[in-house]
Amino acid sequence: MARKGERVSVSEDDDEDIYDPKSRGFCRACVDLSKFGLTKAKEMVSKPSVECPPDKIELGKATWTLLHTMAAYYPIHPTLKQQEDMKKFLQIFPQFFPCRPCAYDFESNIIVHPPKLDSRHALSGWLCMQHNLVNKKIGKPLFDCTHVLERWRYGWKDNDDCRLPEQD
Repeated sequence: MARKGERVSVSEDDDEDIYDPKSRGFCRACVDLSKFGLTKAKEMVSKPSVECPPDKIELGKATWTLLHTMAAYYPIHPTLKQQEDMKKFLQIFPQFFPCRPCAYDFESNIIVHPPKLDSRHALSGWLCMQHNLVNKKIGKPLFDCTHVLERWRYGWKDNDDCRLPEQD
């Protein structure tokens, strides 16, 4: 019998099914758990509690928040070393991202559209384009990238609660 928190395999055939919650290879970070109420395991709650590890949706939101915020605080005029370090980070990042299909897509997109690292505006715009590639793939609306720094650094112009002066 499995201890609490251990994954139990139903059969040897599904050991590596990252999308099956009964598989030893199940990847919580690779799926939207809200879908399980209808598609996979009815015994799973449709929305995980705050204390549960993140699913694909939560991980995606947190990851994009981190990446966009990093880009928004990237130097306006980065040194060559800062550009090299950011390039390394973006290349290495997918190797450790828990959602393997997501990581593969990000890594593939970086090869097709290499990062633009010569300024804050360039990196933020490039990352917004990367995010929009994902949004398009999953059927979400595209973000207007002309507002990327307003969203991730300065705050919306019409929202005094989070609006900061555009000082750099």
